[in-house]
Amino acid sequence: MSVPFPDPASDGDTPARLLAEAAPGDNAPALSVGQLSAAIKRAVEDGFSRVRVRGELSGTKRAASGHFYAALKDDNALIDMVMWKGQAARLAFRPEDGIEVIATGKLTTYPGRSKYQLVVESLEVAGEGALMLLFEKLKARLGAEGLFDRERKQPIPRLPKVIGVVTSPTGAVIRDILHRLADRFPMHVLVWPVLVQGEGAAAQVARAVRGFDGLPPGGPVPRPDLVIVARGGGSIEDLWAFNEEVVVRAIAECRIPTISAVGHETDVTLADYVADVRAPTPTAAAEMAVPVRAELQAQLATWNGRMIGAASRHQALAAERLGALARLLPRRDGLYAPQRQRLDEAQGRLDRSQRHRIGIVGERLATRAAVLRPALLTRAWDRDRARLEGLGRLLASLDPRALLARGYAMVRDAEGAIVTTADGARGAGHLRLMFADGEVPVQVAGADLPPPGSASSALPSPAPTAPRAPRKASDAAPGRGQGELF
Repeated sequence: MSVPFPDPASDGDTPARLLAEAAPGDNAPALSVGQLSAAIKRAVEDGFSRVRVRGELSGTKRAASGHFYAALKDDNALIDMVMWKGQAARLAFRPEDGIEVIATGKLTTYPGRSKYQLVVESLEVAGEGALMLLFEKLKARLGAEGLFDRERKQPIPRLPKVIGVVTSPTGAVIRDILHRLADRFPMHVLVWPVLVQGEGAAAQVARAVRGFDGLPPGGPVPRPDLVIVARGGGSIEDLWAFNEEVVVRAIAECRIPTISAVGHETDVTLADYVADVRAPTPTAAAEMAVPVRAELQAQLATWNGRMIGAASRHQALAAERLGALARLLPRRDGLYAPQRQRLDEAQGRLDRSQRHRIGIVGERLATRAAVLRPALLTRAWDRDRARLEGLGRLLASLDPRALLARGYAMVRDAEGAIVTTADGARGAGHLRLMFADGEVPVQVAGADLPPPGSASSALPSPAPTAPRAPRKASDAAPGRGQGELF
């Protein structure tokens, strides 16, 4: 839209007016400030919808919202630029003042301040010279924090059991590392696959280094004793992911010793400065990581021979010293002679003491024996024995079994009580006669018994006996016509 203005030269004679009036034939009404700003904005955005601008960054600032603000300048002019949060998060480098860049975006205006600015969609470093300047600036800033100090370097383990490798899983680098490790000293290798260039490569490398460092000891995945960050050669742009601050800080914070093997021998990255050891190539990193097994075995054999030789020499020297000391020691017989003599004297004193003690005890025993008078003891013994024998004969004479053997019998009633009288026997009815060889039951018949007071009752009552059957005339003793009482 074009806005006509009156020509002061043509109206030099027209007097100034206090009130604005529409000129005759003018069909363009006055515009508001907002209308004019919007018209300028449309004109600028339509005319410069996509531009590429080369310039030096100045006044770089990243807001808390994530948006990036700066200015692009050269020797003659300056233009403000803004990069919104989404695009700023995908930047492949950290913009700093003094870096020459090429910004791609569109031009727009900011009506609130009557100024224009460049809304940047992508930002690239303008050539290798500018990229090296960015490299040096970042190196100086991180070095000032002490990230590259020698005091922070950790020693590389002599013989790591597990080696972690951060690299591309499909490149020649990992094959070279595995082949060289297998030739020198086969080890357990863990590969964390990452992108090694392009967008997102730096974030993946940093995440891999922190991932290895975060593995717990003794976990299901073994924690590496050494980490190798490796990539093949390339241009400074190809290797730039290993110059990113996120990668440098991840390596600096890693508690596991690290070897940086990025690019060829002439390539240098900030990862080389911050790592504990820098290897010129990935293959050289594998050689630094482990020794040659054959050389190690030969060295161990050498050390073993030296150790055995040293032990043998020490033993021989000790034997010589012991022999010299032994010659200075007194003989065994000389050492034992006083003790043997004291032992003989003690044994003699013991024998004399025992004989003396036995003599005293013998005298005491003789004294006691004289008091005992053995003749008196013998007579007392004979007297007691004769008394004991008499009591024995008396006991034998009183033994009922002896009377039964001489023909007597013992009479008991049915209840087992001894019957001592004839009346008792007649009253008992049933009797048991005990003989020397057993018992015989009998029944008392009153008619057959002599009456009380008869001549036969005056005789001493014989011991009751069991009735016996009458003997035959032939069994009777000659000259005796009377049979048994019962």
